[in-house]
Parts: sequence; structure tokens; C-alpha cells
Amino acid sequence: MAQSQVTVKKQQELQQQYTNYKNNLQQLAQKIGGIEQDTEEHNPLTKTFSGSTPLIRCSNRLVLETLAPLPPDRKCFRMINGVLVEKTVKDVTPALQTNSEGLKKVLEELVKQYKRQQDDMEKWKVSFLSYGYHSYIYDGIPYSSPP
Repeated sequence: MAQSQVTVKKQQELQQQYTNYKNNLQQLAQKIGGIEQDTEEHNPLTKTFSGSTPLIRCSNRLVLETLAPLPPDRKCFRMINGVLVEKTVKDVTPALQTNSEGLKKVLEELVKQYKRQQDDMEKWKVSFLSYGYHSYIYDGIPYSSPP
């Protein structure tokens, strides 16, 4: 009886560890996706006017490519904390480059964290198998009895 209680308790502990690994991986994946979206699709902090066209939302990369051929003293607008601010191309370009580089660094670090977490989970699975529960794994999830 005591042996089965220890086994059940160990099984619950293993299930909780597995759930923690999966949740952490999912959170990191969501953060990575959000930053990728900010860098590639649209960055809500970066807005510009182009001639007489209305306010448009663009990526840092697209804005930098658009501003590159323009004269440095040309007027442009940027949305900062919900306020449209008039600036010049030479003022906006360095800020956009810094923002873009910062997002890339954060993205690289999150990808490294994700891979480390994934490796840790794989190592945990191997150690889990060493407990002798290998016949009770279904879809990577440890079970106290076969599903």
C-alpha cells in the first residue's frame, strides 16, 4: 500500500514537471511570435506619412528602406506613445535602427532560451525513462497507467 502511494505521488510529481516544461515552452514560443510579428509584419510604434497618403503602419525595415533615399532634412512623422510627433529623417533613422537591432537581439536570446528549455525537457524525458515509467508514456506525457 505504501509503495503504491509513493508511486502515485511520484507520478503526480512527474506529470507536474512535464506540464511545467510544456507551459514554459509555450510561453517562450508566444513571446518569440510576438517579437517576430513586431519586427516583420507591423510595429505599432512606427508610423509614417508618405506624401499625401494617410497614416500607415509599417515595419521598421520597411520604414528604414523608405527613408534611406530621402534627404536627411525631410520632414516625417512618428507615433510615440500615441502622440504623432514631427521629426526629420535624420532624427528618426537612428532611433528606428536602434529599435530594430534591439528587437533582433531580444529575438535571438528568446530563441536560445527556447532551445535550452527544449533540451532540458528532452534530458528530463530521458531521466524519466530511467525511472522505469517508459511503458506509461503516451504522446510524450507521463501517465500512471497506460491510456
